[in-house]
Amino acid sequence: MGLFDKKYCSICNSKIGLLGNRKLEDGNLCGDCAKKLSPYFSDRKNSTVAEIQEQLDYREANKEAVKSLHITNTLGEQYKIYIDEDAQKFVVSSDRKWIDSNPDVIDFSMVTGVNFNISESKTEEKKDDGNGNRISYNPPRYRYRYDFYITLTVNHPYFSEMKFRVNSRTVEIEHDGRRAYDPFDNTQYVNYNKMCEEIKSTLTNAHKSVRQRAAAEMEAARRAEEAAKAAAIEAAKPKPAVVCPHCLATTIPDANGRCEYCGSAVN
Repeated sequence: MGLFDKKYCSICNSKIGLLGNRKLEDGNLCGDCAKKLSPYFSDRKNSTVAEIQEQLDYREANKEAVKSLHITNTLGEQYKIYIDEDAQKFVVSSDRKWIDSNPDVIDFSMVTGVNFNISESKTEEKKDDGNGNRISYNPPRYRYRYDFYITLTVNHPYFSEMKFRVNSRTVEIEHDGRRAYDPFDNTQYVNYNKMCEEIKSTLTNAHKSVRQRAAAEMEAARRAEEAAKAAAIEAAKPKPAVVCPHCLATTIPDANGRCEYCGSAVN
């Protein structure tokens, strides 16, 4: 096939424009179908048509999972984390109508790590010397810019990492150089740092709680299985014959401890 031959989407069979093709390992994908994939999915080129169809089926089912959430806690600002503590699930979205955007529903148990980092950029502020030259202040002055990012590592079928910005606007701090610089002197910086710490703590503790509960359930199941085995072994042991004090027959008591001949309680 030539470079400019017509291409059709391997999923919906619609015609793909000249610059609209998303190449798959064994087919093509149109822009409309590509938009339906998870925003955190990044391995499209190495995916087969069957794998993409499987993910689209999951994304369709995810819509119902989103609608069934009952949000009990919300964290963040630019991207918000909507948490259903009862169902032990959450979603991440920057959309005001987040339900309509179909964000991936994540179980607490899927989270394997929560980290945050602060991106810093620094530029020197200069002034005009009166001759058209830009010169430094004395002492030098700087403008700092900060953005706050959360990175979640997850055990999910279609992606392993979710990275998003917490702050809606870049934090800018001007420093005149007359005192030691500390970004924690800035209220916005402190608030966003606290917000990131809260997100990390909440999701880490939620994941830990789920794992502890699962471990406790497994231990309880193990003990129950061992108890059942012990009871079965005890029940299989041959019962000793005894003399019935009522009819004086030598008998092996039944499960209720009664004589097999006269039905009286042996003990």
